[in-house]
Amino acid sequence: MPRRVKREKPYIIVFCECESEQAYADFLKREFRDVAVIQRPKSTGTFDEADRRFRNDPKYLNNAEVTDEIWFFFDVETVDIRKWSDRLRIISRLRKLRKKPGIRVRLLMTTGCIEYWLMLHYEYLAPPIRTVADKERMLSRVITKEPTYKKGDMDAISRIAENYPTAVVNARKTVNNLLSQGLPGLDDTDERNEWLCTQCLTFSAVYEAIEFLESLKS
Repeated sequence: MPRRVKREKPYIIVFCECESEQAYADFLKREFRDVAVIQRPKSTGTFDEADRRFRNDPKYLNNAEVTDEIWFFFDVETVDIRKWSDRLRIISRLRKLRKKPGIRVRLLMTTGCIEYWLMLHYEYLAPPIRTVADKERMLSRVITKEPTYKKGDMDAISRIAENYPTAVVNARKTVNNLLSQGLPGLDDTDERNEWLCTQCLTFSAVYEAIEFLESLKS
């Protein structure tokens, strides 16, 4: 009988836009520690931060060959539409840092503010989230569900995150609903992600990362 080879856990680095995303990433790190190794820099920052670290920081350069995935956890906003080409150049470079297979890059995107992703842990909704007032209303809705919530609050975000199975279902629906508005497809492709980043309609794709982590348990 052939000897069973123990499967190693995927090594994932998450670059987070703000402290709330960091707190949620830390929850995922704890929740899925049996099936994946999730790390993040102490500093916030996404595409430019990853590009800088993988060019200049020996810790990241030396680990490139054992890095399975790089995640970017950020908000999709109209002011960033023009940045897609630069972001795609960084994504393409990062993929090539490891050979056969290349590094998988995932975009954990949410329209407007992370509070929309957090609200999906309780209910399905898809209002416009473009203005400051829209974001403030979403923040207020989160507080009705978790009164202690503040941006970056680890304890409050962890309590919300425990409902992630509900969020996965609701967030998947937000992306599926965009097919009727021109979304090129559901597969995680550069074409689809460009559309999501430049149309700025209401959705969250964070569920795709959680589905991946859940798949590792099977």
